[in-house]
Amino acid sequence: MGRVSDPQLLSAWAGHWTGAGTGVTVIVPPPGTVGSGEVRGGAPATREFALLDPTRLVDRVDAVVLSGGSAFGLAAGDGVLRELRARGSGFATPYGPVPIVVGMSLFDASVAGTPPAAADGKAALLAALSGEAFATGAVGAGAGATTGKWRGRADPGGVGVAQRAAGAASVVAVAVVNAWGDVITPTAPFTPNISEMSEEKPFVAGNTTIAVLLTDARLSKNDCFLLAQSGHTGFARALHPAHSRYDGDAVVALATGEVAEADLDLIRGVAAEVMAEAIQNAVLI
Repeated sequence: MGRVSDPQLLSAWAGHWTGAGTGVTVIVPPPGTVGSGEVRGGAPATREFALLDPTRLVDRVDAVVLSGGSAFGLAAGDGVLRELRARGSGFATPYGPVPIVVGMSLFDASVAGTPPAAADGKAALLAALSGEAFATGAVGAGAGATTGKWRGRADPGGVGVAQRAAGAASVVAVAVVNAWGDVITPTAPFTPNISEMSEEKPFVAGNTTIAVLLTDARLSKNDCFLLAQSGHTGFARALHPAHSRYDGDAVVALATGEVAEADLDLIRGVAAEVMAEAIQNAVLI
């Protein structure tokens, strides 16, 4: 059951390593998956994100690593990188394959203690490849996640997943929600009164929502960039406020390519909705 979605949708795998108030979530798409991404938050902690720009040479992604621990937690990607190379995955070079491992980290309390390390990234990768059930809530990268800090609170955050059809194609969103803002849900609707903001601002890097969109549509790298932008539209629908200067909000979009006849604009519209739903599901468990 370790797949992110129904096997008819994607052959991507996902798994967690959960520590004490922090963790790692790894998504491994099938070989040849095209990817791009976009950062809109003001305080990102990322690895290899520049490669996702549509103008860069490499258009394939071998794994996406989501982690706690802020910049320290990016070390989890090293364990995934080395294990994938040992398995023969990666961009071919004369000196052996170089796996393209994209990392995104959120800020949690492990920054002051023991943030995720390379061994923890490897453990999450092995959990994904072993077929363990993919849990949601306060697990993996979302183990130490909270929300509502703009009001001076620390409401629960975590990992959420959602899936919808987009014509012949399908879209899955995996979101790790550690937002400065609130999660907007049917029981906690949009509150426009910005005057409720706490006068004591939180530490500027204490937040961040990071997410992955997966589709089985056949898309180009530039298409995936546009898809990632639509993921951020979902952020704005489910988080208030979203994309603050205190967040490192980032989205990676992956296309596995099984469905050749796919409408990009339809997929983008569905992606915005499915991302919002995944963010809500992170706290509605």
